[in-house]
Amino acid sequence: MSDSNSSHDDSQSNEVLDELRNLGNNLKELLQSVWGSEERKKLQGEIEMGIQEIADSLSKAATEFSQSQTGQTLKSDIQDLNQRIQTGQLEAKIRIELLSVLQKANEGLKKATSQRKSGDTPEESPKP
Repeated sequence: MSDSNSSHDDSQSNEVLDELRNLGNNLKELLQSVWGSEERKKLQGEIEMGIQEIADSLSKAATEFSQSQTGQTLKSDIQDLNQRIQTGQLEAKIRIELLSVLQKANEGLKKATSQRKSGDTPEESPKP
């Protein structure tokens, strides 16, 4: 009796495998037919044309902007910044500003530490 159940289970298992194989083949055929369809080719052509139109529009807008007064000003500003970076002017200015900020921070920390050590508390500002 167990042999008949085993062969029955095997045949059902084979049927399931066969159906899954058939499903895979059917999906493959469907995808191949869709991929080769005129509708897909037309849609692909429309998408490609739309992307090309976007690229052309962006290129035109970039050209128009670069030729505009704003574009020329921006270009000049970028060239000036680049020159200041190359000559070290910008680095020197940043270094001076950073040093100033660090000195002020250190002064504030020293003052706060001194007040904590002496037991003084900073004066509270009067509440309105």
